[in-house]
Order: sequence, then C-alpha cells, then structure tokens
Amino acid sequence: MQFLRKLFRNQAHDRADDKEPPFASAQADEETPSIIEGEEGKGNVPVGRRTDFDVGWSTDVGLVRRHNEDSLLVLTAVYDGDVTGKTIPPLGLFVLADGMGGHQAGEVASSLAARTVVHYVIQHLYLPTLLYQEHGTDQPPLNELLINAVQAAHMAVANQVPGAGTTLTGALLLGARAYIVHVGDSRAYISTEENLEQITHDHSLVDRLIELGQLTPEEATTHPQRNVLYRALGQNDFLEVDTYVRTIPPGGRLLLCSDGLWGMVDSVQIADIVTNAFSPQVACQRLVTAANQAGGVDNITVILIAPPAE
Repeated sequence: MQFLRKLFRNQAHDRADDKEPPFASAQADEETPSIIEGEEGKGNVPVGRRTDFDVGWSTDVGLVRRHNEDSLLVLTAVYDGDVTGKTIPPLGLFVLADGMGGHQAGEVASSLAARTVVHYVIQHLYLPTLLYQEHGTDQPPLNELLINAVQAAHMAVANQVPGAGTTLTGALLLGARAYIVHVGDSRAYISTEENLEQITHDHSLVDRLIELGQLTPEEATTHPQRNVLYRALGQNDFLEVDTYVRTIPPGGRLLLCSDGLWGMVDSVQIADIVTNAFSPQVACQRLVTAANQAGGVDNITVILIAPPAE
C-alpha cells in the first residue's frame, strides 16, 4: 500500500449521502454522552436472551506477502449485578488497521495504532464509567472522543514509526448502536439478510477519481495506482477522520475488513458467506479462505460482530 502525501488532503470528510449524521449532530435522541443507564434499564432482559456480543475474527498473511502488516484488537465488556440501580450497557470496541511501510514497519504502525485507540477509549470512557462518574460538560460526545483517540494514534505512529503509516477502521458498540471511526481503505459494512451496506468511504486515489467521474469502478480494479491512499495515520501533520453512527438492525452484523478481503472477494460473495455461516467465527474463517482462493495477494483481516439482543 502506498501513500499519496498531499493529494486531496483538505477534502472534507462529511458526505452528503451519509444516512445518519455524526453523533455530535444527533444528540436530540442521545441526550448525554454518558453510557450509564438508569434504573429503568435494569431487569429488562428475558432469561435466556443473549446479552453480550457474538464476535468472530481472523487474520491471515495471504499467499503472496512474506509477513502480515494487519493488526486487529477486539475488546468486549458486559457488567450487571449492581445494587445502585445503575447499569452499564454491553460495550464492544473493535479496531482493524492495515499497515504500510515495508521492512516490518507497517505491522509496527498498525499494531501501535490499534493499541493506542483502545487504550484511549478505555482511559477516557470506560474506566470512568465503571466508577459511575458522571460526564461533565467538558466530556466530548462519543464520535469526538473516537476522533481524539485516532488523533492520538496518528501522533504515536508519526513519532515512533517515522515513514510508516496505517489505515484504521474501528467501531465502538453500545448494545446495537455503533459509533464508527475511519481513515484509509479498510472498510465497515452492515450485513442483513436483505443486503450488505458499505458504511465507510475509501480514502484512495481511485475512489476519488470515481467520485469525480474520471474512472469507472471496473477500471479501478485494475488501475496501477489502486493502492495509493490520500489519507492514513502517521502521514502529514493534519489528519481528517471520518465518523459514522448506525444502529445495527435485529439479526444484523457489523463487518470490519482490510482490503485484502474486499479487493479479492466481491460483495455478493461476502454477503452470502456472512448470512449463511453458522456463527461469526465460522464466517470469518470462510471469508479468509475465499480471499485466498481468489489469489490471496494481500494480508486478509476480518472482524464480524453480532450485537446483543435488544
């Protein structure tokens, strides 16, 4: 994966076709960034209903690369049983990063970025919540907190792995509510029985040329610069971060993946595998197998999340 240092660096990340505004603009139905629930959230889960996340993940070097520059980090937390009348909804934090730089610098950058983002969110969101600390007026909304986490990872990569870079696509889930953060050309999808919806936009040269009408999607698949990015962590001083907010519908799944999957397996086959697999873990293993059967020219990493039942 290459990086185009300055091209389109000032492109705004807000897209007109986003189906739901970022969290900061949608606080009418999210009155507070606190994740602590009141007493009314207690005892509403029927016996036998799943209250945690069902998560699968897999990463593979592929058939061509000599080492794996992808990293993933999966963290889930479920807490219940307090006598204060307050509960904490099931929380999931999922991060996928695809490094670049060669000579193992890419895998160092992706690992550092993933760990930094998770550390930041735990420190600034979840640990205070465990102590039932009320969020003050200086507490940022959740999407802004995630942007800050990615910015911290960006600075860490730039300072500790100079010359390297990485994509990063992550999701903070509070129950079925997903707060997604994104830089680069890894992707987030929501899968239902009806369709597979791509949530994120690729920050690649060919994707931008498609938007400008200078390239067709078919031409992009064989374009010599299809791996060139104009936005990645660790590159340039300024970094724009895309955010999205979605509610995963009942029976739906959130899929995070590197370009080693979607570049080798088309969306129809991805949807078929995710929909028909017995579990998220089985689906992830089958997705990696499909990418390798198609050539496995890049590292392949996937995370598939089924949120708790409402």
